[in-house]
Amino acid sequence: MLTGKQRSYLRGLANDLDPIVMIGKAGLTETVKEEIDRALENRELVKVKIQEGSDLECKAAANEIAYYLKCDYVQSIGRRFTVYRKAKDPDKRKIVLPK
Repeated sequence: MLTGKQRSYLRGLANDLDPIVMIGKAGLTETVKEEIDRALENRELVKVKIQEGSDLECKAAANEIAYYLKCDYVQSIGRRFTVYRKAKDPDKRKIVLPK
């Protein structure tokens, strides 16, 4: 669970990120979930974009991903959302959260 200060810090980092996962008409398929999972393990902070053809609600999709992948929802703006999960491998950790 993230504190307000940590969430704010991650929002600042997310400003410079481009979405690396796109969700299309098919919605939250297993492939999309696996791709987000891999991205979280490698990058820790991932921005996802929901394409125009999709009927998904951004915040609902973000919360489903957070529950399924055991990560933290950071923010959603428009059709984009950001999630965070600390890397399991200490050598891959790139983000140091404030306390």
